[in-house]
Amino acid sequence: MGNDGGSIPKRRELVKNAARLPTATEIKETLHESLTHAWTHCPLSSQPLDLNNSNYGVVVSDWRGILYNYESILQCLLPSSDDSAATPEAQEEAFRQTDIRGLKDVVKLRFTVRKDEKGREFRACPVSLKELGNAATRAVYIVPCGHVFAEVAMKELQAAEGCSEEAKKEQQHCPECSEPFEENNIIPILPSSDAELAKLTTRMEDLKSKGLSHSLKKDKSGSKKKRKAEEAPNGEKDNGNSKKGKKEKETGIESRINNSMTASLTARVLAEQEKNSKRRKVTERRSEKVR
Repeated sequence: MGNDGGSIPKRRELVKNAARLPTATEIKETLHESLTHAWTHCPLSSQPLDLNNSNYGVVVSDWRGILYNYESILQCLLPSSDDSAATPEAQEEAFRQTDIRGLKDVVKLRFTVRKDEKGREFRACPVSLKELGNAATRAVYIVPCGHVFAEVAMKELQAAEGCSEEAKKEQQHCPECSEPFEENNIIPILPSSDAELAKLTTRMEDLKSKGLSHSLKKDKSGSKKKRKAEEAPNGEKDNGNSKKGKKEKETGIESRINNSMTASLTARVLAEQEKNSKRRKVTERRSEKVR
């Protein structure tokens, strides 16, 4: 063809091996790579997860047990009025597919960091000392405190304490901070089975029916109750100039975050959510008057 000395290859020469199903070893390797990537990278920004900096609450999880960078969540919640700080379209699209609509929909995770004999830092279960973040050790965290443990360690603790099925439904206590929690508030990190996902879905449906969010905070997004105005003793609204208003500002959530950039983003997100909440309440009052 074309007198170039070449030849047209036939199909039997191109297709030498028939298509085959992947082996069990190949499936395990693929799952391991996927799990490792989910443990080390934020699905929104594709940036590495800073899991060691847990004191600043850098890593959060939603009700599905998916890990995110806290700052990525803040950037997606902020209004994109400034073009220079606009969130990429791919990140916004990925964020729309989540059920995160506010900071109450995520829980800050608290990892225990240890060092091995060579000085390498790793995330470990504070009870069993097993390394977390690999396919060999399944991890869970507790809502609302956010402490992370190996799943097998939590089961062994419950077995050692002789927790029956009825006792599990009652309040237990976190091994790290002794904060009470219930059995259904043990969230698996990056669950893979359909049974676990179905259990998490049932939990969220139950919380929504009670007016609660994933972090067990009150979810006022679907409520039509009138918001009680915060008034000072003289009957005037507290605009933050009074001593009480200043004290509340100083003790806000942004004042408890050591990272200045994260604290600034958190303050902006909270202010924007408060503004949207007021705007929604005004609209509801107007619609009630029309009725």
